[in-house]
Amino acid sequence: MSNLITLAHGNGGYFMRQLIEEIFATHLQNPGLDTNTDAASLPTLDGQLMMSVDGFTVKPLEFPGGNIGSLAIHGTVNDLAVSGAIPKFLSLAVIIEEGLEQTTLSRIIASMAEAARDAGVQIICGDTKVVPKGEGSGIYITTTGIGVRAKSLNLGLAQIKTQDKILLSGPIGDHGTAVMLAREQFGLKGNIQSDAASVLPLCQALYDLPGLKFMRDPTRGGLATVLHEIQRARKLGLRVYESQIPIRDEVISVCEILGYDPFYLACEGRVVAIVDEKQADLALERWHKIPSGQQANIIGLINNDLAQVVLETDLGGERVLEELEDDPLPRIC
Repeated sequence: MSNLITLAHGNGGYFMRQLIEEIFATHLQNPGLDTNTDAASLPTLDGQLMMSVDGFTVKPLEFPGGNIGSLAIHGTVNDLAVSGAIPKFLSLAVIIEEGLEQTTLSRIIASMAEAARDAGVQIICGDTKVVPKGEGSGIYITTTGIGVRAKSLNLGLAQIKTQDKILLSGPIGDHGTAVMLAREQFGLKGNIQSDAASVLPLCQALYDLPGLKFMRDPTRGGLATVLHEIQRARKLGLRVYESQIPIRDEVISVCEILGYDPFYLACEGRVVAIVDEKQADLALERWHKIPSGQQANIIGLINNDLAQVVLETDLGGERVLEELEDDPLPRIC
């Protein structure tokens, strides 16, 4: 049998079993994973159960700072974490295109396993399918996560009010820029790495703050899309300050060359938090003590101005950040 994935790896027979045992089970093994059952048994969990599901498609499959495997784990772990839940268990569904190298698949699943271990989450069930060559994009991944949120934690858009502060945990646009450069479509090269990572430590650092109102990870559509989500829900104004928003010089340079706006580029390891103005400085202090939060900043506030998202520029002018309508670039998460 060649090193390439064939349709036989999805027919339910010997080669599918071999693929599951030699790649998936080998890398993902944990006490909760049993590849000989059709359903996983979960222990009793104390707290409010939270569930999230997400699908992932990215080209190239591997990029500086990660790959589609680690991205899938981080994506679902982060959705639970910003909702106030400690991630516990994941399910995994993988659609593989015929012709993918098994060595590539093995690297991706190994990266997925490492990301799961780092986040303290177990992959306890899954499924694989193989589609004919030309009908996929290498790999499609879907993950479903289950986590537990303390019943005392009350987060949501409805909690946000005027004068609340907007916090951002780190530089924006790293993931989108890293994936664009990895495609080598524009004749550009750089050393920028994707920010793809678990945001659980950042979120846990704020869970006990009574002034914590809301958290979101700015993935597709970037920072601007999260700000618009808040504006639509609360019908309030948001004012953010360009000078306070961390952006790497490399990201700015690439965006200027290609005509992209970093405020709309995906991040995969950042958190936007809305915190009561009286506790915003404390929240920022806690983030600064975490490696992934050392460049965090208070970037703006909720106000009673016109119901718009307004960016105050470095030059002292104002710019309305419009809601994203067109796809800014091919899918990157």
